Order: sequence, then structure tokens, then C-alpha cells
Amino acid sequence: MAIRADIETAEGSFVVEFSEHGLKRLHFPGMKTAKELPAQRPMSFDSQLQHWLKLTESALTDILSGRQPKTLPPLDWSGHTEFQQKVWQALLRIQPGQTKTYSQFARDLGKPLAARATGGACGANPIPVLVPCHRVVAANGGLGGFSCGLDWKRRLLALEGIK
Repeated sequence: MAIRADIETAEGSFVVEFSEHGLKRLHFPGMKTAKELPAQRPMSFDSQLQHWLKLTESALTDILSGRQPKTLPPLDWSGHTEFQQKVWQALLRIQPGQTKTYSQFARDLGKPLAARATGGACGANPIPVLVPCHRVVAANGGLGGFSCGLDWKRRLLALEGIK
């Protein structure tokens, strides 16, 4: 069972979902999925979940200010493939203000011919922003894709000083 909560930021209201293992999903403001979810902070929101929520709020605030977060909540990637999880772990190493192309990123993973698969894993990232898939761009200088829309990708990159 997922427990949901709203996180209010200067960029809008994000909806987060936690499992018993950690942060499971992050929904962007204005996204259809976020509007459909009943965001709530139930009475059963125990101290561990309160702590995870505070870590998530702090990390989101840092990232939306162009800073590297000090600490992330535990991330629950259960139910996803080993390859996706490997990609998402590697995304955490791309610092604010840096980008990599999909092909560079695939090479860094030791899978130089897997640029498309890497892009697919980035697109399947259930915790965008905290797991910064927005920092992976197309080789031609274009943005590539982003599960939350290219307007958000542009905004996030601009917050980090990337044009």
C-alpha cells in the first residue's frame, strides 16, 4: 500500500508516494497522474514516514534551487528491472549543472550500444528530479525526451544554469 503526500514548492505542488521501503514515485505539479491521486497525509503517517517526507522535501527544495541534495530518502525501485535500477543509480552521480548525452551515459554504464535502452530507462524513472534523468540529453544538442514534458526539462536545466 502506498502512502501519498503533497510537497508544496515554489514550482508547484508535487505528489509523492511512499511504500514501506521508501520513496516509490514522485508526480510533478499539473501532471495528469498527480491530479488523479488523492494526496493525503493520513493519521497513520508514522515517524519513519515523516522523516522520509522531510528528507524528500529538503532534497526537492535543494534540487529546485540548483543545489545537490545532502541526503535522499530511501528509494524503492522494487518491481523494476536490474538494468533500469543500474541506470537510475548512475543518474544519481550526474551533478547539478552537468549533462551527458544518452550515448555518453550508455558508455559510462559499460553498454556503449545501449543508448536507446538507456533512454527508455530514463523515461521509466519513477522518481524524476531526485533521480536526475533530466540531465541526460540528445547528442545533437537537443533536449531528448522527459517523462514530465520538455517544458519541465527546460525549467529544471535552467534552474541548474544549463541553457
